[in-house]
Amino acid sequence: MTNTTEQYDVVVVGAGIAGLASALSAHEAGARVAVLERAPAEESGGNTRYTEAYLRMKSEDEVSADFEDSLLGDFMGYPDPGLTEELVRDRSSWPSNLKAMHILDPEVVGTFAQSAGPTLGWLRGFGVEFGPTTTGFITTSTTRLAPVGGGLALVETLTEAATDRGVDFHFRTSARGLLRGDDGAVTGVTAVRADGEPVDFTGRVVLACGGFEGNAEMQARYFGGRALVCRPIARGGYYNKGEGIEMALAAGASSAGNYSLFHAEPQDPRSSQAEPAIFVFPYGILVNLHGERFVDEAPGPADATYEAVTRVINEQPRGIGYVLLDGKIDDVPTWQRAVRTDRPAIEGDTLEALAEQLEIPAETLRATVAAYNRACPDAGSFDPLRTDGLATTDLQPEKSNWARPIDTAPYRAYPITAANVFTFGGLKVDPQAQVVDRDGTAIRGLYAAGEIIGSYYTRYTGSTSVLKGAVFGRIAGAEAAKR
Repeated sequence: MTNTTEQYDVVVVGAGIAGLASALSAHEAGARVAVLERAPAEESGGNTRYTEAYLRMKSEDEVSADFEDSLLGDFMGYPDPGLTEELVRDRSSWPSNLKAMHILDPEVVGTFAQSAGPTLGWLRGFGVEFGPTTTGFITTSTTRLAPVGGGLALVETLTEAATDRGVDFHFRTSARGLLRGDDGAVTGVTAVRADGEPVDFTGRVVLACGGFEGNAEMQARYFGGRALVCRPIARGGYYNKGEGIEMALAAGASSAGNYSLFHAEPQDPRSSQAEPAIFVFPYGILVNLHGERFVDEAPGPADATYEAVTRVINEQPRGIGYVLLDGKIDDVPTWQRAVRTDRPAIEGDTLEALAEQLEIPAETLRATVAAYNRACPDAGSFDPLRTDGLATTDLQPEKSNWARPIDTAPYRAYPITAANVFTFGGLKVDPQAQVVDRDGTAIRGLYAAGEIIGSYYTRYTGSTSVLKGAVFGRIAGAEAAKR
């Protein structure tokens, strides 16, 4: 049986910010464009639909002061200095194994930084507005903007703009593999509609279909047992099954990013809402199922340290921790904005009553809190709006800031598990968003944008993911159309 064939100039896989930017950009360049989206129309957009879409910008024209340094300063292992020293030379003279190396390409980062401002200006042309935003972080380390209306506004505004311009959307259609010509170039994708009908979509391909946070098998393969105790941060993540990565790797694509890690965010596992984040733990203590502390709760500003803390929570028994707060939390202005769950705190008039509700040993919890209280400083000024240096002494693990005794009723607790916002492992691209093969050569006809590009290794450079989707989506669409 011969598959039905749909012919286009550019086929975009995924309808989040990366896919929508790709589609609009390719259409602007004169291409006939198809967008394939696994989700139904009302749930399209992957993670973008559910995120607040923070952007690491100091203004609509400039990225944050730490933008490139933060991305390139991520620990990427110990690459051979004999190769990496070649990065200062012209790209055309780089050896092939450097072009294919898993580390982040500094020229890609440079393109990212230089293109961010112009990309926001381009998006404004479709009706997207940007402005300052309130985050869930009481202390911060960088500057941010956001689209008015968040990621949902991005999806709805750009989907409407693309539809009005004649881009064809194929919802409930899942890409399964790449089509290749006799010369090795990618010529399209094979896909399956909701009724099981196989369809071949021909054209240059932009993979903008995210990572594999919705694929339990791939998570177990790369994360091991930790995969069991984390889930996608929002419903959109369940549509990200990783086929885009797998089909590109099968075609010889080079990988980038760290496949063994994901962007971890602390969430309330009791909640079914999107992103029920708990960022308030720097002002209390974290204990595990045994009633024991296990991490420095406040090593620095919340926005720069929450991921590292969440990873340690993920390593605890059953991947869960509890933040304990006492009545003095009300001294922290607007602390409630750091608690984004729709479920109430678990409360008790005594530690013993709280321990009973949490089903953790009351005697151990009482001893843990007593040891912590003894280690809190007698002097020093508590300042919840900056890292105040109010640290414990002679306590392991230490608490570096905001160390005050837990001694005032009512006692409150929230459970916290690690949410998988998106996966770090992905594909290597060049500055033109072309997917690079294992010999460092661009795979003709194949481009990538958004979370599927491997950009992170040991930590997420906050508020760059949506921006990466927009920037490289715009680049990928234009490049695919003109080639």
